[in-house]
Amino acid sequence: MYTHKYTHIMKAQDPGASCPGSCSSQPGGQGAAKEAKHGTFVGRIAQDLGLELAELVPRLFRVVSKDRGDLLEVNLQNGILFVNSRIDREELCGRSAECSIHLEVIVDGPLQVFHVEVEVRDINDNRPLFPESNKSIMIAESRPPETRFPLDGASDADIGVNSALTYRLDSNDYFVLDTQNNREQRFSLSLVLRKTLDREEIQEHSLLLTATDGGKPELTGTVQLLITILDVNDNAPEFDRLIYKVRVLENALNGTLVIKLNATDSDDGTNGDIIYSFRRPVSPAVVGTFDINPNSGEVRTKSKLDFEEKKLYEIPVEAVDRGNIPMTGHCTLLVEILDINDNTPEVMITSLSLPVREDAQPSSVIALISVSDRDSGANGQVTCSLTPNVPFKLVSTFKNYYSLVLDSALDRETKTDYKVVVTARDGGSPSLWAMASVSVEVADVNDNAPVFAQPEYTVFVKENNPPGAHIFTVSAVDADAQENALVSYSLVERRVGERALSSYVSVHAESGKVYALQPLDHEELELLQFQVSARDAGVPVLGSNVTLQVFVLDENDNAPTLLPPRAGDTGGAISELVSRSVGAGHVVSKVSAVDADSGYNAWLSYELLLAAGSSRSPFRVGLYTGEISTTRALDEADAPRQRLLVLVKDHGEPAMTVTATVLLSLVENGQVTKISSFTSYSTAPSETSLVAVNLYLIIAICAVSSLLVLTLLLYTALRCAAVNTEGTCGSGKPMLVCSSAVGSWSYSQQRRQRVCSGEGPPKTDLVAFSQSLPPVLGSAEETCQRERLVERLKEVMPRRSEVSFGFPWNGPPCGCWEWNVGPLQEQSVLLTAESALQPLFLVFLIA
Repeated sequence: MYTHKYTHIMKAQDPGASCPGSCSSQPGGQGAAKEAKHGTFVGRIAQDLGLELAELVPRLFRVVSKDRGDLLEVNLQNGILFVNSRIDREELCGRSAECSIHLEVIVDGPLQVFHVEVEVRDINDNRPLFPESNKSIMIAESRPPETRFPLDGASDADIGVNSALTYRLDSNDYFVLDTQNNREQRFSLSLVLRKTLDREEIQEHSLLLTATDGGKPELTGTVQLLITILDVNDNAPEFDRLIYKVRVLENALNGTLVIKLNATDSDDGTNGDIIYSFRRPVSPAVVGTFDINPNSGEVRTKSKLDFEEKKLYEIPVEAVDRGNIPMTGHCTLLVEILDINDNTPEVMITSLSLPVREDAQPSSVIALISVSDRDSGANGQVTCSLTPNVPFKLVSTFKNYYSLVLDSALDRETKTDYKVVVTARDGGSPSLWAMASVSVEVADVNDNAPVFAQPEYTVFVKENNPPGAHIFTVSAVDADAQENALVSYSLVERRVGERALSSYVSVHAESGKVYALQPLDHEELELLQFQVSARDAGVPVLGSNVTLQVFVLDENDNAPTLLPPRAGDTGGAISELVSRSVGAGHVVSKVSAVDADSGYNAWLSYELLLAAGSSRSPFRVGLYTGEISTTRALDEADAPRQRLLVLVKDHGEPAMTVTATVLLSLVENGQVTKISSFTSYSTAPSETSLVAVNLYLIIAICAVSSLLVLTLLLYTALRCAAVNTEGTCGSGKPMLVCSSAVGSWSYSQQRRQRVCSGEGPPKTDLVAFSQSLPPVLGSAEETCQRERLVERLKEVMPRRSEVSFGFPWNGPPCGCWEWNVGPLQEQSVLLTAESALQPLFLVFLIA
């Protein structure tokens, strides 16, 4: 930082005059006329300081004033210092003979401080003012000629010749004015009696006293003197001095005796009794600070004295006797206040370059410091010191002005900030001091990347979440500070199957909250793996990534779906013909259903619903197979048409159901041909007679034989192709297949568990369950066998890494094996082939 002591004075100009382009300046200060209006030219400060006009704005040219910063301003376009607001010299400097405005001109790049002093010259803008507009004076007629009566002179707020007053009194025969200066250089104004008064001739005299100042143009002030002529008492009290001087310390307590005044009166009796008082009008400062005893003449303090507020009190005192015609004696009391060291120094810190980069060079300016003390003499002399063991130092730039500069290199990793304490101590006894602190923060450079707490997070989300649901929050910490530690988050975009990752999830840039943009479907997507990037706002930008594995948990959101027992059926009620000769336990039909969910949500059970008011049905349904069998032998009492309602229910929470309608027609042995016991989805059979049974039998044999040949061919071809078949993300569904005790199949479709992480194609699995339960068991026996079955499955069940069931696995209702197979079409053919084999043999037997 470059600091220059610069003092510049320009001759004061008329407020209305303008300075030509060749105005020159003179050393000593800059001048501004009093009462100058806004915009009045003061001086070409930029030219005088040797600064180019083009560099004022780039170097942040600014003017700072400690006392009144709004009086003067600089036009940055032409470098002219002009008056910004009205300047009142009396308000600014009072009665001081010298008046100036101290400015600091500061520019950056490099930092330079110029100290400029602008002198404020007085103009004659205040007229003389008397304390009173009307003054009453009582004079005894016995007073001899040449008697003097002191008058209060007028006061003029201006200084110099503008405050030099001359007085003029109306022409009369009895009184004249007398002005003189005493040895203390104090002006006195007196009314002098020219000849003896005669109250019987003239009782009152009314005279106009005029005060004229020496300014151009002249200003005047007047007071009306009303002189009343009194009779009798002819001796006035007299003080032994006209002026009394007293010194009092400013820390004097209330009630401290300042002086005891004494006046004498040569009259006797009441005419010689004296009453002391402050002569009116009394200044409010005097009335509030001192008190005089009217009988003894003692002057005492009545409030706290302050040297910094007022250094000298001039108190006019009068002594009035108690005669019928009171007479008055006058004196002046001068009370000088002595300073003590009762004001602590004041420290002002102006921060310019905070925070400080840790790579800042030594000698860099950090702040500007100014100190002051309201006391005088040695009590007002201030020295400054700095906290030890800090990498800073103070450099004196001007009287009571310092610069805080960097003394050594900084290291933010060692210390992030410094509390610098500046101590200012005066030269009084005892010494007083004040401290001011500035917190110097060390600015960081971007050398740390954001760091996550762990490299990978696992998140579990239930499917069917609402769009925009908050599923997780990632958080990274950056060891840097401020913008270097401001972390923003974003997705590392990639494709999930045929869709963009951003269509599934989003991350809030500021909070790191991860949202699911659409409902997730466990049946479509089991695992969504992606990366979230954290970047700071520093230069250069640093960042890191974290991996999120979002597992979609299954919910029971799919109801069971009924399957047709034979290819080509389109749905409806299942119609079967049942011979009345069948025995107990004979399977007459079967209800098959699948569930798109997985795990327990896809585990189906079957229940026979009895119509209200109906007797016990001769049929029952397998709990897990869906096979409808007889509970006893059929007889003639049984209705020829049986309508059964089978409730198919999964094990989800809450459970979802579907109802299948089975229509059974009871016929005699010779009236129908035995056909397959598997159900078919169709509408209820119409009441047609069984005609041409042999023809239907031949057609059935041919159809079944053709179906058998076609099934075997397709089965062989698909088994050969299954070796090279590979599933892709989104293809194939695992099938859960359970075999019954009688050889028929019941299966629940389980949706393919998709694992889409962009690292490889998914796999399609077929899970087969072997039947281990008898067709009909009592509740206790059935429970026991199921428990034994679960324990056996836990021992033999292979462990898998590709597919998770999404629920606590306690084992299926039957044994479980798995094969990797091809697409869904192959699974359907396999199931159809196996389902068709058993009824073929039955048909051949019937033929």
